[in-house]
Amino acid sequence: MRFPAPLIPATLIKRYKRFLADVVLPDGQAITAHVANPGAMTGLAAPGSRVWLSKSDSKTRKLPYSWELVEVDLGAGPELVGVNTGHPNPLVGAALAAGAIPELTGYGSIRREVKYGKNSRVDFLLEDATRPPCYVEIKNVHLMRKPGLAEFPDAKTERGTKHLEELGDAVERGCRAVMLYLIQIGSAGRFTLARDVDPKYAAAFDKARSRGVEALALRCVIEKEGIEIGSPVPIET
Repeated sequence: MRFPAPLIPATLIKRYKRFLADVVLPDGQAITAHVANPGAMTGLAAPGSRVWLSKSDSKTRKLPYSWELVEVDLGAGPELVGVNTGHPNPLVGAALAAGAIPELTGYGSIRREVKYGKNSRVDFLLEDATRPPCYVEIKNVHLMRKPGLAEFPDAKTERGTKHLEELGDAVERGCRAVMLYLIQIGSAGRFTLARDVDPKYAAAFDKARSRGVEALALRCVIEKEGIEIGSPVPIET
């Protein structure tokens, strides 16, 4: 995924109300940017951080700027981290269409946002006449409290717990189910659950795995020009 236009550097003043951030542009102008991230953004929202913004040409948007990347040192030196949680699904969708995720190839059709479970929609449903359907849920990962170790979640997530339960139900119906964690931190070499952040999610993950739900963690290559899916990383449970 390439950004349609060069990103704009800025300095973070503060992030607040989850979806808002005040920043200062290079010309000294202070503006409010949209933050497409409902999580805690632990370690990524320190005042004074260098951030990178995209700007929409839409005349109807109240906030034309969106916060895309932040430059931080997570233990391996300064690096760019993706904070926009709207990107993982399109990234995975493009990779699935290109057959770039070996663990999820061999399906004839890819459908998005398909109803399943109890009033839920699965991110992707992979289908083929020769094998059981595969339900794939995507979770964005941008928490790193120890160098090289990415974690999820960074805040309590009842919705995420519900998804794990419903993926387990899908397996019991004879389907395949995969929880895919997409890490927007290039220096991540491992992935684990932030059990202290949400013990209920961690317990639901363990139960889902025991029911046959698969787990896959992929890290991204983050650059100012765009974001691409890179290699898988081991999951430590």
